[in-house]
Amino acid sequence: MTAEERAALLADLHTTAMGEERIRRNAAPDTGDVVAWCRARVAAPDAVMERRGKNIYITSGGCTLTVHAGSHTVITAHRLGGVR
Repeated sequence: MTAEERAALLADLHTTAMGEERIRRNAAPDTGDVVAWCRARVAAPDAVMERRGKNIYITSGGCTLTVHAGSHTVITAHRLGGVR
């Protein structure tokens, strides 16, 4: 992913109410703003991004985020190894 693509993703990143529930349930972030938490993961220097089909998978900070590539909607997030 290029720097321009990453910047566009950060600018447009959002989620739905159901997505926010899934992120809280699966990744358990200790924050009031789930989208800001996701943005921090995407912006991290160690973030690894891989596009597979219609989704982008971002691994960073011990979590994997699933983002719809077209709309930049965060679908879900999971802790690596299933640890909560």
